Amino acid sequence: MNKKTIRDIDVKGKTVLVRVDFNVPRDKATGEITNDNRIVQALPTIKYLIEHEPKAIVLFSHLGKVKTEEDKAKNDLSCVAVRLQELLGKPVQFVNCTRGPELENAVKEANDAAVILVQNTRYEKGESKNDPELGAYWASLGDVFVEDAFGSVHRAHASTAGIPAHLPSAAGFLVEKEINYIGKAVSDPERPMVAILGGAKVSDKILVIENLLKIADKVIVGGGMYYTFAKALGYSIGNSLVEEDRVEVAKELIEKGGDKLILPVDSVINNAFAPEGDIKVCEGDIPDGYMGLDIGPKSVENIKKALEGAKTVIWNGPMGVFEMEPFAKGTISVCEALANLPDANTIIGGGDSAAAVMQLGYADKVSHISTGGGASLEYMEGKVLPGIAAIDDK
Repeated sequence: MNKKTIRDIDVKGKTVLVRVDFNVPRDKATGEITNDNRIVQALPTIKYLIEHEPKAIVLFSHLGKVKTEEDKAKNDLSCVAVRLQELLGKPVQFVNCTRGPELENAVKEANDAAVILVQNTRYEKGESKNDPELGAYWASLGDVFVEDAFGSVHRAHASTAGIPAHLPSAAGFLVEKEINYIGKAVSDPERPMVAILGGAKVSDKILVIENLLKIADKVIVGGGMYYTFAKALGYSIGNSLVEEDRVEVAKELIEKGGDKLILPVDSVINNAFAPEGDIKVCEGDIPDGYMGLDIGPKSVENIKKALEGAKTVIWNGPMGVFEMEPFAKGTISVCEALANLPDANTIIGGGDSAAAVMQLGYADKVSHISTGGGASLEYMEGKVLPGIAAIDDK
């Protein structure tokens, strides 16, 4: 990685602004945090900074989407301050605003590596537009900027790209780790390299599939998006999920992919989108009134075979509706196959596949689980990520 990291900068006595990703899932009824993984992932960077005696550490994060006053109330970051304080074992001062005297005074008066969490950056309309005035204002609060929100680096926002336009900047440990894992897998993989792509929509992953067909030795497709490919191959797909406007693109990908592209050969189907009904395995055409909800046992065996001897595996997107037990077998089988690959670099690309790996108990059996679904996908497309581009080069 040719970007500066926090090891390359002197923070002693300085006010360090840190973009973290505290966009944590919460219970809709109570607002309580249901998974604190993103807070935990930020701790190494925050603790390192504390040890190196800055004046203050000012944390910026978004939480949810903020379009209305109701959204503001729902996506208040104060719950994160409470959990972060528990995890750090050190007071965290929550500033319930995004600009003005209260924030400025809190930063000015802070000392001895005080930790300050600023209210949700998306309370500011200019955040997602990368408003230059907002980026400059936030930058004026500190001396140096650390980018540690991998889940947000694919967005050119004021807090990710605007602040570092005005300050010396470096990557935190989480961003460094993500670049090292995903960057190496895409630009210099140990071979054989296999990519597994699932999830619902072809449109989300067209560019990823195209790029990975150039890089990987094999590209495996599963999940709901397979049925657009099945239609492109001339199969009847019943009521299965399909993107009609992507069928021609799927045909092109099949032609480009040749033997490299591995598609399912059977499906677990049902006559309802539910965990009960007339559930059965089907090869070829899916009857009217039925929909494919998981890959079938023959497809699972094909995936296991394709993974034999793999040294690098990137997986993004589940193989079926894993939240429903009858349609979780494909996803569980991929988890098991990755967990049992000897000496392989296994990378889970965030989003639903990360949720599946954690929910199914395989988190400690893979090399790396990305904290950024969208960012890791765009990285795999070969795109330049604005938040990483903004970090100072070594």
